[in-house]
Amino acid sequence: MAVATISERVGVGDLEAYVARPVDAQPSAGMLLLPMVTGIGPQVRTFADDVAATGVTALCWDPWHGHSDEDLSSDELYARMGALDDADVRAEQTRLLDHMQGDLGLARVGVMGWCMGGRYALLLAAHDDRLVNCVAYHPTILAERAPNHTEDAIAASARITAPVKLVYPGADHLVPRSVFDGLSAALTSRAAASSISIFPGAEHGFMAAARQHHDVNRVATAISWPETLAFIQATTAAPA
Repeated sequence: MAVATISERVGVGDLEAYVARPVDAQPSAGMLLLPMVTGIGPQVRTFADDVAATGVTALCWDPWHGHSDEDLSSDELYARMGALDDADVRAEQTRLLDHMQGDLGLARVGVMGWCMGGRYALLLAAHDDRLVNCVAYHPTILAERAPNHTEDAIAASARITAPVKLVYPGADHLVPRSVFDGLSAALTSRAAASSISIFPGAEHGFMAAARQHHDVNRVATAISWPETLAFIQATTAAPA
């Protein structure tokens, strides 16, 4: 049963973020959401609100510091993405995790990302053992590493100690099947749980509202998103 939520843009030091939280309860669990290239636009705000409706606080990292696809063109957004530095990105995300566990009092926190954010979710989980889960939707890991991708996300994934949920669309035009296979092998080499889903025919970014008119994307969304919300609730729940 969905719970009532409240959402707002907040400041965390000099960083901006979007937070969605349950209204009538003091949650002990949270998810750090890492957006796709569009930033904190309507799509990721909807995802955050859905997470909060399950009773889990959602805090969204803002990669573009106040901007999103609502005021920047695709060309501008992709240019900004190409200038991101892995270490600098992780430093910002670590500050947000500190805020969630400290100022918000969330005892169990996980991370979830899409596309660009999916890759960063894997890297953050590889470096920070505080995380209780990691969800990566079609992480943008290219066959030939981009110049600003200084870390090997597949190798790093083998070091993640938390349960991981990986979602891959079979018709992903950015991430070849060989990359998915390598990432799957790295995840399943670990002792921690791995939940790996592949949706043949679904496109990269298949959960986007603009792609729901394709039946294959709509069905993949209808299957994967409830599964993901259940995975989040199971992995962020306090031990019995």
